[in-house]
Amino acid sequence: MSARVVLGVAGASGAALALACGRHLAKLGVEIDLVVSAAAERTLAEECGPEAFDTLTAMGTLHARSNIGATIASGSAPVAGMIIAPCSMRSLAAIASGLDDNLLTRAAGVQLKERRPLVLLTREAPLTLAHLRNMTSVTEMGGIILPPVPAFYLHPESLDAVVDQIAARAVDLLRLAPPVARDWKG
Repeated sequence: MSARVVLGVAGASGAALALACGRHLAKLGVEIDLVVSAAAERTLAEECGPEAFDTLTAMGTLHARSNIGATIASGSAPVAGMIIAPCSMRSLAAIASGLDDNLLTRAAGVQLKERRPLVLLTREAPLTLAHLRNMTSVTEMGGIILPPVPAFYLHPESLDAVVDQIAARAVDLLRLAPPVARDWKG
């Protein structure tokens, strides 16, 4: 049986990160459970085109964000971890405070309580003190905050290369397989 990963998509800018994470997970043969916020559906269309949502949902099993009874809302679901790409400050705040008010935040809370990897590609700049405190709180609970910062040292030739590298790093943090991100050669 292949690994199973939850891919959450919140409404922050950076929707291309969700598609790139999905592609990397699919290449690894990972079973993907998707949860997409309403704002994320709009952002996918605005930033990646009208077909982006269908492209994303073709990569895995889409769960309704209101379905708190979905399998991924339980710690007994055999998943290897979760990535939220991008992660809005609203979703970060809900996760940091344990507000499991929808399937996206509930699935994230499950990863934390089960001590599984939770990788949040947080998207906001500049950051307020509330954002920083929420990031600290999630980190103290075992989550990984991965702001989508370009690896300039790799001399990316396009925005697609930047997005692909960031998504590869997020997938690598789940420790599912040998690393897929390009590494620094020194």
